[in-house]
Amino acid sequence: MHDIPAAPFSRAEQGITGVLLAGGQGSRMGGVDKGLVELAGRPMAAHALERLAPQVDELIINANQNLAAWQGFGYPVFGDDIGGFAGPLAGLHAALTRARHPLVATAPCDSPFLPADLVARLAAALHAADAQLAVAKTFDQPHPVFCLCRRELADHLGAFLAGGGRKIDRWYGNLKVVEVSFDDEEAAFRNINTRDELADAAKDLPARHG
Repeated sequence: MHDIPAAPFSRAEQGITGVLLAGGQGSRMGGVDKGLVELAGRPMAAHALERLAPQVDELIINANQNLAAWQGFGYPVFGDDIGGFAGPLAGLHAALTRARHPLVATAPCDSPFLPADLVARLAAALHAADAQLAVAKTFDQPHPVFCLCRRELADHLGAFLAGGGRKIDRWYGNLKVVEVSFDDEEAAFRNINTRDELADAAKDLPARHG
């Protein structure tokens, strides 16, 4: 796979499409759609959407099951273009082909505490580095499902997926990527995968998600 050049930042690149990634099978939550599981009386995804929506100019949802329930949130819903629950890259690819804006920000449906300044900090780093993709990181841990990338990467990612690629870090290896430190907000990247984690999050929600 060949590298493609990073496009220079221009003032026209102000619009950002936000994508909630909810296309997984929820295997660690007993096979249920994680984002629809209730947290403090509301679907977990509702908390994530509430935090992501003010940060973007358009919000869309990637989901592969229970589409009627996802449509109930009031945002456009679309599935992966590649079948078989191919992972977050498949959701990102589908989003890149549907986004109305030049930049696309992603966040997972199982992270109800995501940073309120996530997109602003990713965008600042993306433009400062003239990068193709910005990814959040806390200390030594990257969080690749929290990223901001250029919509023009759709074909590049599509070719990677068509060739059988699924691992995010392998795709990133062909791009100009900037990692953005969120050491000051480590707890905001907490995700909920099990019933026990769900119960713990419900206890913390009033303090962290008021």
